[in-house]
Amino acid sequence: MPLDAYGVLSGTLHRHFRDLPDTQGRWFHVNLEVDAPAGRYRCAVDVDSTMSAIGVEWKVFTLAPQALGPVAGLADGYHELAREPGSGALDFIRQPALAHNPGCTALTRLPRWLLKALGVLTPPRTWTAGSQLDAAEALEPILVPGRRVLIFGEPFEPPGRGMDSIHQNQGDPFGSQWWDENGIWQDGAILTRREDGRFDVFLSKFSSQADRTHSDGHPA
Repeated sequence: MPLDAYGVLSGTLHRHFRDLPDTQGRWFHVNLEVDAPAGRYRCAVDVDSTMSAIGVEWKVFTLAPQALGPVAGLADGYHELAREPGSGALDFIRQPALAHNPGCTALTRLPRWLLKALGVLTPPRTWTAGSQLDAAEALEPILVPGRRVLIFGEPFEPPGRGMDSIHQNQGDPFGSQWWDENGIWQDGAILTRREDGRFDVFLSKFSSQADRTHSDGHPA
């Protein structure tokens, strides 16, 4: 079973702050406050815990709005997304603009052997691994107050107003507590719009999550 709900929040970034450190082993978050017509949303970005053995990985890059499909032009507010290509939903594994150099998207149609041969010239976007503080420091430079933001993930259950699961939501191993939430075209991410109209993008995943998945989102 995938996430209970999936969509994107469009709004204006008010501010961000980190969770206070503790010794309880709780997940460490960078929290974003985003203004939209319904009010102020809190978006909690998991970047692992000092007591977790899982580890966090991330990518930071810039995309043209055309690479995002219809979501780049959505009005402010929360929008449910169909979990399929072309809806605006994200998939870190199946979406060339997220997995590869967006300037070379057409290369994904070439045979695998030729892609491998061209790998030196057009390398895929690679994950960076580090601590939860490293991940937070990689994210925070794109969190500019006043920027328009797109937050992909799962909305909080009422009575809260916010977004969670802002990370890869597929590839969790069998036996983990998140196995049942695996699904394709439902990955979470943070995008903030620059003055030139392009979007800065932060993607994250946990080291326990697979880089290849079946059509049900379970590890391949």
